[in-house]
Amino acid sequence: QVQVVESGGGLVQAGGSLRLSCAASGRAFSTSAMGWFRQAPGKEREFVATFRWSGGSTSYADSVKGRFTISRDSAKNTVYLQMNSLKPEDTAVYYCKATIWTISGDYHYWGQGTQVTVSS
Repeated sequence: QVQVVESGGGLVQAGGSLRLSCAASGRAFSTSAMGWFRQAPGKEREFVATFRWSGGSTSYADSVKGRFTISRDSAKNTVYLQMNSLKPEDTAVYYCKATIWTISGDYHYWGQGTQVTVSS
């Protein structure tokens, strides 16, 4: 079993910055990718950013390109989401997803979420 734990959320004024962290832990496993999603009240969960372990490529939602940066510490199985120039519409619960490779296929594990609130 793999545990995924996020941290770093909070309240910030528009234009400010926050850094989220997400750590995956458990028995020996092989990480395929880790990424961030978010869910605002009354809306569906949406993709924010992902970091693929093989090759180190990243992807971002159009709404956060140029403002958010995802990075990793592979030794710690941790990813970070640096969020700059935050806007009120970035307010949401941010969830981390770890995709673990196994011989029988990929498995996805979610964290409990961390609240990000951006005031105008």
